[in-house]
Amino acid sequence: MVESAPAMSASPPSAWSSRDFRRLTAARFLLSFAAQIQTLVMAWQVYRLTRDPLHLGLIGLVEAAPALSLALFAGDLVDRRDPLKVYKNVIRGVLVSAAILLTVSLPATKVPPHAQLFWIYAAAFVAGCARGFSQPSLYAIVPQMIPRESLAVSSAWITSAFQTASVFGPAVGGVLFAWRGPATPYAVDAALLVGALLCASAVAFRPAPARSSGERGFDRVTSGLRHVLAHDVLLAALALDMFAVLFGGVEAILPIFAGEILKVGAVGLGLLQAAPSAGALIGSALMIRRPADRGAGRTLLWVVTGFGLCMIAFALSRDMILSMALLALAGGLDSVSMVIRSAIVQLASPDRMRGRVASVNAIFIGVSNELGAFESGVAAKFLGTVPSVVFGGALTLATVAFAAAVSPRLRRLDLGSLKA
Repeated sequence: MVESAPAMSASPPSAWSSRDFRRLTAARFLLSFAAQIQTLVMAWQVYRLTRDPLHLGLIGLVEAAPALSLALFAGDLVDRRDPLKVYKNVIRGVLVSAAILLTVSLPATKVPPHAQLFWIYAAAFVAGCARGFSQPSLYAIVPQMIPRESLAVSSAWITSAFQTASVFGPAVGGVLFAWRGPATPYAVDAALLVGALLCASAVAFRPAPARSSGERGFDRVTSGLRHVLAHDVLLAALALDMFAVLFGGVEAILPIFAGEILKVGAVGLGLLQAAPSAGALIGSALMIRRPADRGAGRTLLWVVTGFGLCMIAFALSRDMILSMALLALAGGLDSVSMVIRSAIVQLASPDRMRGRVASVNAIFIGVSNELGAFESGVAAKFLGTVPSVVFGGALTLATVAFAAAVSPRLRRLDLGSLKA
């Protein structure tokens, strides 16, 4: 971690040649595709019912509360159980939430608007419960499938699958909503989740039996948190990403930009929501070809800086094409950050506690994404939509400056020298 080491020699085939890894990546893709459709349609439904940014932010809060509350328990469970079985149960949980949304959206059910709002939040809560177990289980499976020297590339593959789903998911959701209302996209959502479950069930790999750490109760559950807090580079990388997205993210209030500022409707909302992922797909594909082994810390700081600048420019844009381009660029930069952070988490995690360290990473991500969505709604409510995004981008830049000042090891980080 302190001194340089030769760059890791990893190539895409070393990860992609594993049939089980391909099946797991396919499950990740379909789960993400379904989640993107579900997120967009839920947001557009809430926006049409309330026209209130605070209610949009509440979707993120309702989903984040169970995910964050269960994360440490989830990491401990994953380290003591078969993480593949846990991941399949994650898919089943999200499928339950999709079934709730589909049922209340069918014209035959005749659910009144105020009751629809309740069930949307209920479905978000169920999805949040499932998501609390998603990242710990996935991060515990992959390092047992893939050689250590190929983990950075495998992270880029999984990120690419996620970003591909994030490109097409919102666009498909927006088009289906505009064409047939909410029931059709929710039906597609459920079908994709069934496909994800089938892919995960086809994985033949079985993780090694968990070994007892000798710890009990509270000490065992919180050991991942203690490891992260004691690991200066891991903590700095997670905190940098958390605060950057917490302050700079705009996804929760994109319906306001689509409906009131750019005036492009549900289809335009789908395009806006897909734009960051289109850029992110390019970013993660570049990371497959050229993993950021050397100079990873400097790269991380620069891409988060660019992300903050893009958010400020997006807030000031009044042109749909320019806005999409800025969101795409921001997504590409964020994808590079995501790949580097994922590699840091896996390389800096002891084998016996990968699930628990990943659960702490999930907490940081949940705070940045779901609580960030709530923060976006509150800030837009009280500061105004455009000023809140400009202010958030400025705070992102301040976060980068602070991280660079207090963590010289992060500035000098090479992935090849990182130790658990």
